[in-house]
Amino acid sequence: MATAVHSNFVSDLYSHHHSWLVSLLRRKLGNIDNADDLAQDTFTRILTARDTASIREPRAYLTTVATRLMAQYFRRLALERAYLDALAALPEETSPSPETRMLVVEALTAVSRVLDGLSPRVRDIFLLSQLDGLSYAEIGAQFDMSVNAVQKSMIRAFQHCYAAVYAT
Repeated sequence: MATAVHSNFVSDLYSHHHSWLVSLLRRKLGNIDNADDLAQDTFTRILTARDTASIREPRAYLTTVATRLMAQYFRRLALERAYLDALAALPEETSPSPETRMLVVEALTAVSRVLDGLSPRVRDIFLLSQLDGLSYAEIGAQFDMSVNAVQKSMIRAFQHCYAAVYAT
């Protein structure tokens, strides 16, 4: 029964606010196709959300969800652009196939999505450790934290990554 009520709520939300959301996104993105895609993703996200009964301001809620999806979209584009720029620097004979490029972009997007689930500080600490190879003491000095606090942040990051990969 709750599922039917939720579906009706999302249906009403869609019929009353879809065109408004597409207009908003078109102004922000400058492209009607991307605006349509992002609006659809917004409503799909709401459809799969658990608690929508407490929404008092539908447009504010839609704006928040769409803004988060737009941020993910732009991060993915930046990631893809950085990867393609790195590939452009390679000699042509060592350049991966289009299929391999697509797989790498998908993998980078998945990693980015997992890292987005971390708080900014924990994500920065994790990346400094794992990508830049900084020691916990160096990271602690950079963030004015104890080594113990850096270790706790790393534990949170590893637990989050483990759950993202192995949770069912």
